Formats: sequence, C-alpha cells, structure tokens
Amino acid sequence: MNNTLYTYSNFTILQGDCMNRLAEIEDNSIDAIFADPPYFLSNGGISVQSGKQVCVDKGDWDKGGTPEYIYEFNRQWLSLCRTKLRDNGTIWISGTHHNIHVVMRCLQELGYKVLNTITWQKTDPPPNLSCRYFNFSTELIIWARKSEKKTHKFNYETMKLLNGGRQMTDVWRIPAVSIWEKQQGKHPTQKPLRLLYRIILAATNKGDTVLDPFSGSGTTGIAANLLGRNYIGIEQDDHFCKLSLLRRQAIEDEKTRKILFDKMRYTPEETTVLVNHMRDKDRKKAIQLGITYVRIGDTKGSLLVKEGFERLGYICLHTDGDNPVLYKLTKKGFQIWTAETLREKGFSAENAPYYAVLHFDATIQIPFDQPIELHKKQYTHIAHIQPLSNFIGLE
Repeated sequence: MNNTLYTYSNFTILQGDCMNRLAEIEDNSIDAIFADPPYFLSNGGISVQSGKQVCVDKGDWDKGGTPEYIYEFNRQWLSLCRTKLRDNGTIWISGTHHNIHVVMRCLQELGYKVLNTITWQKTDPPPNLSCRYFNFSTELIIWARKSEKKTHKFNYETMKLLNGGRQMTDVWRIPAVSIWEKQQGKHPTQKPLRLLYRIILAATNKGDTVLDPFSGSGTTGIAANLLGRNYIGIEQDDHFCKLSLLRRQAIEDEKTRKILFDKMRYTPEETTVLVNHMRDKDRKKAIQLGITYVRIGDTKGSLLVKEGFERLGYICLHTDGDNPVLYKLTKKGFQIWTAETLREKGFSAENAPYYAVLHFDATIQIPFDQPIELHKKQYTHIAHIQPLSNFIGLE
C-alpha cells in the first residue's frame, strides 16, 4: 500500500495503515481527535436505504473478528492517539453496542478520563426489517480527555447559546447524512457535517489542529476547515483520499462554502431559541444579538405564550424549515392555538413546527386591525427562520 500524502491548504490526508501513519505524527501536537473506528458490523446483515433493502456490509475493514482481536485493535490505536494529544486535548469516539463497550474499557485502561457519553439520536433512522428488535435509532459518542489531572477545552458558553441559553444535554437529535453532503461522492459510514460541527465547536478553538485516524470521505476535515481549524486525516483507501480532496477543493468556491456552512450549523431539531426559558442575562444577550423568535410547539400540541411576552405579533407556520410563512396576528398578547384551531384555519400539515416571532422594540407598533385567513395567506410575509448559531461567535 502506498503511503501517499494528500494536502490542500490546512487539510492533510495521510494514506496508509492507521497504526503506521499515527506513529509518524508529532507527539503532543493535536488539540482534538474525532474517531469513527470500525464497528465490526459487516457480517451479511440487511438494512433499508432509499426505500430498498440493502446489505449492510461496508468492506473487509469492517468485518467482525474475535473479541481478542477487536480489543487489541482498539487498544493499539487509542494508545497511539493518546501520545499525539496535547495535555489539554480531548478525543471523541463514535460507536454502537458492537464496539463501544470495548472502546470504553480501553480508554479507562490507558489513563484517559471519560467526560461524557453522548447519545446521538437520529431523527430519520431506517426501519428495522426483522421486526424482532426495537428500531436502532442511536449511536453513542464517548468524549474523553487525555488524563485525569489535566483540564480540557470546553466551550461551554457557546454550547449553551446553541441550546437556547440552557445547558446542553448529552442527547443530541441530529439528522443522518443528507444529499447535500454527498455532492462529490459518499462513504458507507459517513457522519453528518452537523454532528462534527458541534463536536469541533465544543472542544476546539480557531487555529487548533483536529485529527481523524479513520478519515473516510473527510467529513471531519471539511467541518474543521469551515470552522477555521487545521486538519490531519488518515485513510487507507485511495478512492476515499481522493474524494476527501475533492470535497475540500469544493469549499474554495465561496457560494458552495456558504451553502455548506449554513446547512452544517442549522439543525432543525436543535437550533430553536427558547427565549422564554432563558435566564435574564441570557435573554438580554439574545436581544442584543437580534434573536427575535421562539419555538413554541407543533401541530400536535398547543401554542402558549407566557407572561412577559405580551407584544407577540406574528406566528410562523412551516413544514420544511426553508420557506416558512409568517402571519400577522389579529390581536397582541396572550394567545392559545391548538392543533384543532390550526386545522380549522386551513393549516393541516402533520408535525409542522410553528414559531412566534417576538418584537422586543417597544417603539414598533404592529397593526391588528383586520382578521387573517390562514388558508388564503392574507397579510403574509415570507420569512427565514435563522438558527441561534447565526448570531454567535465561532472562536
């Protein structure tokens, strides 16, 4: 196998065996690692893709081995990674029950300190065809730092802002890989940019170096570069090394870069701004940043505006997150809209989230002199719901 170097600006892919190429990287030079190692699942199972039954086999690299082999493999690459991390560096490892418990054992044996186990809940999992198990809709991501005694980087306030002013929990609802992430090609175990965006934003600063020892199609590197971080990846398959480079070159185009960045930092399930649940200081910050909306329900629930938001002037209804419709309300103040009320008004989409847009500027007067008819879309303005991440710094 060739030990080829693929590089473009601050994006580097080392082709070759993970163990050999890891040994070449300078010790204590890496700020954070994301690793998506083999899950050892390629044993003839089946799943669903695009509505069709498909085999889940990913390649020889993912075929199961003996418990002893799996343990030794994970211990070896995790041991090498630990020497590459700076003293305040952290590592994130994704997996399922097929491999994650062995990874946890190795981390503890090697002296890492486990910080969290993140549950990534996929919002669009494929069905379970056997109907003999619960549907597999989650993956686990262990977050650990290099040692017990040295503290680690964690951009707590940024994560809090991303979560509407509240502490972010260890359950993340993020969709799986979307079509817009596969323009140059795809990898069978590709992770979503939205997931790597959050991980890199949480544990690194601008200018830091991120390593991925199982680079695949380079998703970690694309997210890292879009966020102003340097990237080193290791990948044994020449095809995926070249695909990674194509993806990196594509984001040199300003329009492509903006599209990817905007989509990457917008997670429909997670980026709503719960202003009415914020503490006073966080609410003040949100207002200063221009955050002027709040998610308050869906069509299976009720819309309830709490005391303190008497200037509610609009309601925004949408089904796809891209082209919502903003309606003026006939009267300001306390309002309740149930699913039944929405259907009566002609809005019947199932599970469509709806938003209230708040006006914090008391000098702005909003007219409420005519009734609205939702099904005719009277007094309607097209609005774009912007995620909180549009308003925060990325340092």
